[in-house]
Amino acid sequence: MDKLEFSIVIDAPKEKVWNTMLEDKTYRIWTEAFMPGSYYDGDWSKGSKILFLGPGNDGKVGGMVSRIKDNRLYEYVSIEHLGEVIDGVEDTTSDRVKDWAGALENYSFIDKDGKTELIVDMNINEEFKEMFEGMWPKALQKLKALCEE
Repeated sequence: MDKLEFSIVIDAPKEKVWNTMLEDKTYRIWTEAFMPGSYYDGDWSKGSKILFLGPGNDGKVGGMVSRIKDNRLYEYVSIEHLGEVIDGVEDTTSDRVKDWAGALENYSFIDKDGKTELIVDMNINEEFKEMFEGMWPKALQKLKALCEE
């Protein structure tokens, strides 16, 4: 599994960046870069299950089954991806899922004199690497614009 890292400096305090990134209303806006209609079901507390969902090409719900591995308020969030949702059904046991189950997606919020450096690092399968290399920079630019409004 490969590792990707993205970073951006946002002219806003890390509390605002954190809230804008993780609150439902604004999460739905910046994650449109991945899939229009993206949302989550669950919460961001350590140990909790969270589903990252969106409409598939066929109109059925699809996405990821995950859990929050760590959450240090305004500092760091670690998401462990456990499986996927296909047509509204969770799959955490198939061979397809076992190839990448346990992959982490981490968000670090670092104060830079009142601005925030947001660092995203994640484990990724080779087949999805190019796609996420294109999507994450767009998503981070959208998040930056929301935070700096």
